[in-house]
Amino acid sequence: MNTREVKNLIVGAGPAGLAVAGRFRKQSIPFEIVEQTDKIAWSWHNHYDRLLLHTVKELSHLPYLEFPEEFPRYVPKAKLAAYYESYAKHFNIKPRFNVEVQSIKKENDYWIVTTNKENYKSHNVIVATGVNRIPFLPVWKNQENYKGEIIHSRHYKSVIPFKNKKLLIIGMGNTGAELALDLSEHDIDVTISVRSSLLIVPRDINGRPVQTTAKKLEKLPFGLGRWIGKQVRKIVIGDLSKYGVSISKKDPIDHLKQTGKTPVIDLGTVKQIKSGKIKVVGDIESFYECGVQLKDGTQLEIDTVILATGYRAKVEQFIENTEGLFDRYNVPKNVIGNGDHKGLFFVGFDNYKLGGILGTIFNDSKTIVAEILKSCK
Repeated sequence: MNTREVKNLIVGAGPAGLAVAGRFRKQSIPFEIVEQTDKIAWSWHNHYDRLLLHTVKELSHLPYLEFPEEFPRYVPKAKLAAYYESYAKHFNIKPRFNVEVQSIKKENDYWIVTTNKENYKSHNVIVATGVNRIPFLPVWKNQENYKGEIIHSRHYKSVIPFKNKKLLIIGMGNTGAELALDLSEHDIDVTISVRSSLLIVPRDINGRPVQTTAKKLEKLPFGLGRWIGKQVRKIVIGDLSKYGVSISKKDPIDHLKQTGKTPVIDLGTVKQIKSGKIKVVGDIESFYECGVQLKDGTQLEIDTVILATGYRAKVEQFIENTEGLFDRYNVPKNVIGNGDHKGLFFVGFDNYKLGGILGTIFNDSKTIVAEILKSCK
């Protein structure tokens, strides 16, 4: 198989890969970019129809190209996908499509990248495949006996296939909460299974984005900002225990920084829960032919189960030596590889910062390109 020598190889043409590529172009740094699908930002083309960014547009664009002024504050997924396509054209970013990376390993001072089409020998490899690469699909007892349909949330597009059905969503992160909202607004019988306490924050208060307010509150001394945030959540979200939802006492910012898990950004799901349009139950024990049995023994007849159980990065599937590379959640812990991983970079994995993954991509891509420029001197 042919081996091409390149200076910098970007793996992944989603927003993370595009951000690095855009900065490379601006600095006249040579690069190649490969993408395993046939599209720029494939995931954003294929998300569910009603999806909007939960972060404000001012803090969500890629380097050197802001969103058009006419875009709404929260950019819908179709406009976002089109923006990524136009970004690639603007910076003349031309990925090699349908190229699947099979292995990345160090040989002397180079990284050898094996793919299904050709191999690469590169000084630097920027892994931009992100934390949401592989759907996480847990398995329950007797699941094989269930006669209904089980799908991962990745395959949900709209309510159309689910008219007149009883649905169970397993997991109430941001995706599970929004899919339940979508279904309930179309009068579809929907229940969410929640197994642990939740952190829920409103997206907006009195027309103001909580994201920008939180950044300002974080700067207040003596923890005053967090105290204010807690009081606001008590008023706006309230006590949901009688509806089956336990609210965590943790601070959302601390939780994000410690675990990388974003609080549930409420777009109206709480209101639907309070009105009874969305039912909430506890954890699943097992399946049976017609539905699920909860851990408290309750049986629910269900036509379709949607797994809103998240994703895994799983870069260990193609990086051969990962010793010392991961944090306790099995994602790369550093943007810049060191030691045996010198010349290996990661963007789109750091979920631990306030402001959303797109803001982190903006900043981390800058860090990576600055480091590569430094090594060139």
